[in-house]
Amino acid sequence: MKRTSFNDGWQTRPKVNPFAELAGPKAPYRPVTLPHDAMIERERTAPGGEVTMEGGAGAYFPGGTYEYRKTFAVPEEHRGKRILVEFEGVYRDAVVYVNGDYAGQRPFGYAHFRIDADRFLRFGEDNEIRVEARAHRDSRWYTGAGIYRDTWLLVGDVVRIAPDGVRVTTPDIDGERAVTEVATRVENDSIAIRTLDVATEIHDADGKVVARDLSKITVLPGEPATVRQRLYVRAPLLWSPDEPALYTAAVTLKDADAEVDAESVTFGIRSLRLDPEHGLRINGATVKLRGACVHHDNGVLGAATYARAEERRVQLLKDAGFNAIRMSHHPMSKAMLDACDRLGVLVMDEAFDVWTSGKSEFDYSLSFPEWWERDIEAMVAKDFNHPSVIMYSIGNEIPETGSPAGAAWGRKLAEKVRSSDGTRYVTNAVNGMLSVMSELGKLARQSQERKAAEEGGSEDKGINSLMTDAGDMMNAISASGLVTERTAESFAVLDVAGMNYAEARYALDKDLFPSRIIVGTETFPTRIDGNWRLVEQHGHVIGDFTWTGWDYLGEVGIGRPQYLDPDSPRPSHTAPYPYLLAGCGDLDITGHRRPASYYREIVFGLRTRPRIAVQRPEHHGRTYAGTPWAWSDTVTSWTWPGFEGEPITVEVYGAADEVELLLNGRSLGRRPVGEEHRFRTAFDTTYEPGELLAVAYRDGTETGRHTLRSATGPLRLRVEADRPVVTADGGDLAHVILTLTDPDGTVHTAADRPVRLEVSGAGALLGFGSADPVSEERFDATERRTYEGRALAVLRPTGPGEIRVLATAAGCEPAEVLITVE
Repeated sequence: MKRTSFNDGWQTRPKVNPFAELAGPKAPYRPVTLPHDAMIERERTAPGGEVTMEGGAGAYFPGGTYEYRKTFAVPEEHRGKRILVEFEGVYRDAVVYVNGDYAGQRPFGYAHFRIDADRFLRFGEDNEIRVEARAHRDSRWYTGAGIYRDTWLLVGDVVRIAPDGVRVTTPDIDGERAVTEVATRVENDSIAIRTLDVATEIHDADGKVVARDLSKITVLPGEPATVRQRLYVRAPLLWSPDEPALYTAAVTLKDADAEVDAESVTFGIRSLRLDPEHGLRINGATVKLRGACVHHDNGVLGAATYARAEERRVQLLKDAGFNAIRMSHHPMSKAMLDACDRLGVLVMDEAFDVWTSGKSEFDYSLSFPEWWERDIEAMVAKDFNHPSVIMYSIGNEIPETGSPAGAAWGRKLAEKVRSSDGTRYVTNAVNGMLSVMSELGKLARQSQERKAAEEGGSEDKGINSLMTDAGDMMNAISASGLVTERTAESFAVLDVAGMNYAEARYALDKDLFPSRIIVGTETFPTRIDGNWRLVEQHGHVIGDFTWTGWDYLGEVGIGRPQYLDPDSPRPSHTAPYPYLLAGCGDLDITGHRRPASYYREIVFGLRTRPRIAVQRPEHHGRTYAGTPWAWSDTVTSWTWPGFEGEPITVEVYGAADEVELLLNGRSLGRRPVGEEHRFRTAFDTTYEPGELLAVAYRDGTETGRHTLRSATGPLRLRVEADRPVVTADGGDLAHVILTLTDPDGTVHTAADRPVRLEVSGAGALLGFGSADPVSEERFDATERRTYEGRALAVLRPTGPGEIRVLATAAGCEPAEVLITVE
């Protein structure tokens, strides 16, 4: 079918009651270009005001119902053809009308779905499509709302290749050739039996034909048929994270030498193997998953899913040392899958956050029993040809996994995935504590009795007194006999046992379940050193996915720094308004790497140079007590005006034997570092501006150094585009980084101020913001305050030409950048 972008020409407004409009003014529509997040444009509300999306879970954004409409012409020559409208994602409870008639719906906000539009259309004249979407207390994170992913118009003849109808597998690979099986599904909505030719070619990355085949297929009316062709690619280039070689399968459907339809798909040739001794092997080589969990929002863009924004995220995550992404907790966008294919990043694609037991008042659990099969089918159809996808997760922290009925549900989901795609593995991100939540009181008493017996006491303090750290609590419960028993069947239905915050089971299960293969589907960032040691020690543990690789909107403050005082005797997992961000990503929402990111890179063995992170001096001497998702309260900066002569603590991360810290050429001593010391050490000193230098040594030989310098002199505003040239279509964007620096380019992290943008020419400002976790500023404004000296603007090209971005800030000379649009 011919595929055309359907993103332009839309209008939107909050949905209104038509009866109310009869008695009052009508709510006006306004023009938008898709993808579009209607929620990010709303004013956030403190508790006590308008009802918000779960309060802090949804970053205090209000819920709502939104309408989108578009007028489009359908030529007379399309009469008799099949016409579909494809939506890659509408959040949520989408209902679609064509020319006023109900045409279809989809409750799941992350499903890829199509509407059969041709029966409702008026040919030779204008038509209207209208979409309703609603979001209201139905999620544990910021979801956005509206048509937030791409839309497409598909037009084809009554005999055609089905959408998502070309599936490629590579069942047999060796050094000489790869057997490539191309299965093409052909549909026939005519009243005649049709016999057609199916011509298939495989092209390499340079466009050269490396294999071809011609087959015939007879398709009965109303009965789709599948033709399977085995092609042989000689001396194949294999897809892997290090060398992501891609091929294209081009399929043409012909009738008497005339082309009836054509489709092409991109794929990779690679093999997957799995066992408890070698773990996961890709093309015969063991691969340990250095994983990042990510939510779907794009920071300053909200939930709007642009191809370039997804590609940039994948690239920056890979640059930071990750080789795998777990999409949490819903299916990944097509754009991100494409980026993972091109860049060589492995994917665990996740289906659901809920099954039959709800986690929010109006979440997908209300629709799951009726829709889960169609949503699994949609996820697999979307993923099938992507070599980056190695594993499907059927759920995240599903409470039902601790019951027989829940295990039966898990079996149904796992078998549904396998029946749709038998080439990949199935996991489920199980949280052992949640699986036995109803029996935690009993477990607490048993644990307290054991502890009392060991200590010779009998005081009953309850489960909260058993561990001071939430991670210890989750681990202890997950390793209990109760969890072992209750989750045994839920794990048995899987190819890989996904475990959230349960590294205490890794060694335990090697003996209890010798055939069990484990992946840490969600882990605390503060425990990566110990977790990664377990991954490396145990063949049956194939990787670790941290929460999270990229910071996100909502679940506000779970990773924020906290300090104890009489009014706050323990850390809190929630933060008050106006907190906006979770604060637990290795990279912040603008893509800037935080100290934890460099620490992780050292733990992974990918970085030999040390890294300095400085604790904020205003909190020196206070008792730090963040949650297990919170890194230390540090900044990679040696610019602290107003704290001259004050005490300050400097953290240094490194994999060497020891590290020396020098301040303005004066040694502050050497400290052991490396794995035995959790790859980190700390120096207490007095702040003085200048140069801070860390030098790492192994066996007395320098292995690397890292320098921080204080920002001095006049303040400058720098504006830099991520690429000098962008394209006018295909979801491309320009990301413009704004920094406050001294004349030498050192970022001034203590001189934050508002920056104003003027955008002119062939582009429009989509989003503008910073990584400030506590801000009431809007992302659609033209003025934003920097955070730690940085901000990010995202521009959408509107046509060929040149985009001019002029930035101004008090005390700085104006700065500008020009971006060419082709």
